[in-house]
Amino acid sequence: MLPRRSLRRWLSSWLAALGLAGLGLVCIVVYVASSLNFAARQAEELHYRQELIRHLVGEIATREELPSLRHKLDDFFVGHGDLGLRLSGEAGTPLYATPGPSEAGISLRRIAFEIPAPWPDGPPLLAELTLDVRSDAQLLKKLAWTLLASALAGALVVSAGGAWLVRRALLPVRDLARQAAALKPENVGRPLDGSAQVEELQPLVGQFNAMLARLDGAYRQLEGFNADVAHELRTPLASLIGETELALHRERGITELKEVLGSNLEDLQRLASLVNDMLFLSRADRGERARRSLVRSLAALAAEVVDFHEAALHEAGVGARVQGDAEGEFDSALLRRALSNLLANATRFAQRGTVIDIDIAPDATGSVRLSVSNSGPAIPAEHLPRIFERFYRADRAREHGKDNHGLGLAIVAAIARMHGGTAFAHSRSRTSVGISLRTSDLRPPAQKLNCTPMLTVRPGPGVGTFDIGSR
Repeated sequence: MLPRRSLRRWLSSWLAALGLAGLGLVCIVVYVASSLNFAARQAEELHYRQELIRHLVGEIATREELPSLRHKLDDFFVGHGDLGLRLSGEAGTPLYATPGPSEAGISLRRIAFEIPAPWPDGPPLLAELTLDVRSDAQLLKKLAWTLLASALAGALVVSAGGAWLVRRALLPVRDLARQAAALKPENVGRPLDGSAQVEELQPLVGQFNAMLARLDGAYRQLEGFNADVAHELRTPLASLIGETELALHRERGITELKEVLGSNLEDLQRLASLVNDMLFLSRADRGERARRSLVRSLAALAAEVVDFHEAALHEAGVGARVQGDAEGEFDSALLRRALSNLLANATRFAQRGTVIDIDIAPDATGSVRLSVSNSGPAIPAEHLPRIFERFYRADRAREHGKDNHGLGLAIVAAIARMHGGTAFAHSRSRTSVGISLRTSDLRPPAQKLNCTPMLTVRPGPGVGTFDIGSR
């Protein structure tokens, strides 16, 4: 396992490295500038001395005046121990030489030049002027060590200051960590206090608080889910236990035992249905996707669902009507289940003698909306956001319904997610619940008739009389 990297140490180290690099660059620039300045000054000094020597040599006219020239040169070099001159005539004959600095070493700067002979028809004189630059070299060396020490000391100061600044800058993060550590299951929804946080941390605080809100909702939903599951399982289990104990309490005939077993089978089937629905929702929550295949007509698929619910529609005294059509790639089995749940839900709450509309509406964005609407009691606005939660019932009086355990609309929402869509609900003059689905192959439906395909199931003259057809 790799060791965890410390942000404070990382920032401090990089600040020190950048400080050292910056100060080192400045020191190098200062050293180079000083060296170039010394070199320019030395060159200027040698050039100035060269012109003076030329002038002194030019003042004599004959060889007999050479002693006078030597005397003038001796006077010239008095007090200039760092300067040296070697003057030679024809065939390298030495005419003048100063003790001057030693010829050995690298601290000498030389300049050689010719001087026209002051006497007629004489060859030019050769002069070599030397300058001892050891003092400048020593000064540059001291400057280099001083700059190096200054750069290292500056880097240490920057590192220490950077570490202190980073520590100060990370104090808000530590405060957030303390607030997060104080969160417990009972107060997981409490938002973090970001009022004292810096501007750069505000988006993080906002996103974290939004996550806490979702987590709190999920935690409360899980608590309610556990209680609802226990409640849903307790009733049929109690019934099974009671009927079984009663059947075993005394001798019974085969006919009575069959009746008990038949009643128990109904409860067991209800338990199996509940378990299967919970397993389906679990798979959907884990990200299982729909198995898509081409569905030529959603209206035909909806008609099959209406046919399946014919008896329930008959008993409720309501009709059903399919409007619109589309084709695309869907999981037809899942869509039948979603439409069946929506239609069963609408049938339970629709007013007698009214018509339930199943609307299919494709749009230009590559989506199709399937909605089932009915006329009946409106769903209060505070319940609409929660009707797709598991075991949630807006009408608490129906929560013990024998055939409804509160997972129908949750399954509808899960099927929508498996198709990359969402579930929606509106309740105004009519209650409309449906799903919006994404499809990779959405095209206008084939026109088999001269008008939009529609299937209608409507009440006949007497209760329970229906006509099924299309118009």
